[in-house]
Amino acid sequence: MALKRSLVPQSVYRRQLAARLKELRDATGLTLTEVAEQLEVNQGSLSRIENGERGTTPVLVRALLDLYGVEEQTQRADVLDLVRADKEQQKPWWRKYSTVLTATRYDGYLALEAGATYLANYQPMLVPGLLQTEDYARAVISQMRMDVSPPQVESLVKVRMERQKSRLEGEQPAKLWAILDEAVLRRTIGSAEVMREQMRKLMEASEQPNITVQLLPFSLGAHPGLYGPFVILTFPAPTPNLVWLENPKNSVYLESAEDVENYTDIFDQLRACALGPSETRTRIARITKELDQ
Repeated sequence: MALKRSLVPQSVYRRQLAARLKELRDATGLTLTEVAEQLEVNQGSLSRIENGERGTTPVLVRALLDLYGVEEQTQRADVLDLVRADKEQQKPWWRKYSTVLTATRYDGYLALEAGATYLANYQPMLVPGLLQTEDYARAVISQMRMDVSPPQVESLVKVRMERQKSRLEGEQPAKLWAILDEAVLRRTIGSAEVMREQMRKLMEASEQPNITVQLLPFSLGAHPGLYGPFVILTFPAPTPNLVWLENPKNSVYLESAEDVENYTDIFDQLRACALGPSETRTRIARITKELDQ
C-alpha cells in the first residue's frame, strides 16, 4: 500500500502541471539530462518539478514550452495558468493560523480539501468537521487534543468554521457525501444541548443540494467501515483521487489507483446498506427527541 507522509501535499494545480510537463517532454523524446543541458538549469530541480515536489516560474515554463515545440497559444496559456494557480494556492486562507496548524499537523489535509470538488467522508465516531457546530467542535478539539492550549483550541474552532464556508458555500461549493455510524449521534459530546444543536445542523445541512447525509443504524451489525474513518477526495481531471486517513500524529494519504479503488468500493458498500437521506433525517429527529426524555 502506497503511504505518503508529506504534511503539505502538492496542490492540485502543481500535480496537474507536473503531469503535463512530463507528458510534453516525453512527446519530444528528450531526457531530463538533455533538457537541463539545453536550458542550462539544474537537472535535479527539473526532476522535482516533474514529480510535483516543487513549484516553478512562468519564465522557466515558457522556456520549456519553447523547447518542447508547443506553439499553440491556447495550449501554452493553459499550462501557464497552472503555474499561476499553483502559486495562488500556496497563499491559503488558513495561513494566519499557521502556528497552531503546524503544531497539530492539520495543514496537509486543508491543502488537499481546498482543491477537492467532491468529498466522500465516512465517520464511525464523530460528526465530520465540515458539518460540526462551533460548540461541538470546541468540545471535540479540547478533549481530543489535550496538548493544545485554550487559545489554540479557539483558533482550531475558527479554522473549522472557515473550512465550512470555504468548501460548502459560495458559487461553486464542493459536494459532500457523509456517512455516519449511529454511534456518532448516540455519543454525547459536550452536553445534551450541544448535541441537540448539532442534530439540527445535520438536518439543515442534509437539505442542501450539495450535501448528502446517511446513517448506518446499529441494527446493521458488522460492516466494511469498522476499520475506521476515511475521506476520499475527488479533484478536477486529470488529477487522480486521493484517500485521507487521519491519525493523531502522522496522518497519511493514499494515492495509488488500487488503494483509492479499494476505499471507493468500501464507501459504495456503506452507501448501499445505510439508511437513505430521508430515512436518515427521520432517525436524526427521533434521536433528538430522545435527548429530551
